[in-house]
Amino acid sequence: MRVSGKTQLCALIGDPVEHSLSPYIHNAAFKHLKLDFVYVTFKVSKGNVKEALEGARALGIRGLNVTMPLKTAVIRHLDKLDPDAEKIGAVNTILNNDGTLTGYNTDGLGALEALKAKGQNPAGKNILILGAGGAARAVAFALCKDANEMTILNRTPEKARILAEELSRIFEKNVKFDELSEETLRKEVENADILVNATAVGMAPNENETPVNMKFLHSNLTVFDLVYNPPETRLLKEAKAAGAKTVDGICMLVYQGALSFEIWTGKKAPVDVMMKACKRGLENLRVHS
Repeated sequence: MRVSGKTQLCALIGDPVEHSLSPYIHNAAFKHLKLDFVYVTFKVSKGNVKEALEGARALGIRGLNVTMPLKTAVIRHLDKLDPDAEKIGAVNTILNNDGTLTGYNTDGLGALEALKAKGQNPAGKNILILGAGGAARAVAFALCKDANEMTILNRTPEKARILAEELSRIFEKNVKFDELSEETLRKEVENADILVNATAVGMAPNENETPVNMKFLHSNLTVFDLVYNPPETRLLKEAKAAGAKTVDGICMLVYQGALSFEIWTGKKAPVDVMMKACKRGLENLRVHS
């Protein structure tokens, strides 16, 4: 990779960022398309978000990805907000266009693209989402419009209620909610066409955990786990064993990254190249962790 006086910079901000796969994904895409861009990471605490964005503006950094804990904190320091990001209340992508910072959220659309890439169109389906945090919000907003029915389960039912009521109001449909428990899972998984795990359950190093008892899974289900480390979680392994279709978290990570790439460059993202780079990066991180 050659860096010159004309090289444009994109970066990830957040804390932690040391184990991010984004540099693998984006630098492989830049190289493949022969674009004079480079992607790096910057560790930024919540207390320094204003200064970080002022610095990005002053230095002419072309684009930023935003990860925890900054996805909501950045909003008040931006000049513009894409309508999807405004509804979701979180930003994961920023475009710097001649000093004007515009915030986007590609997480939800990335999830939708990942499902479609695996041949799973959520339109007209009964969708069950586990979790009510930032990832769950983004996915719920992207899938709710065309879903037949949506249910949000969360360990803190109040958070699920707030999200469900918001979705119900915006999309003018009855979105259900309940506590995430064995009893509610037994009932709701049976009724679901698509199950989305938007919790951290099953993420390394807790790879033996799963949010759903295997006996509830069935062959008419598509199971989408947003966890990407490990690439195949216990939930996905058990879903396959039950005859269900599966979509892994790497898919969403790459597709949301591809959408960010297109916002910054105006070029069609080379998804296959990004997918291979992501898997190589993850393997490298797992070997050295």
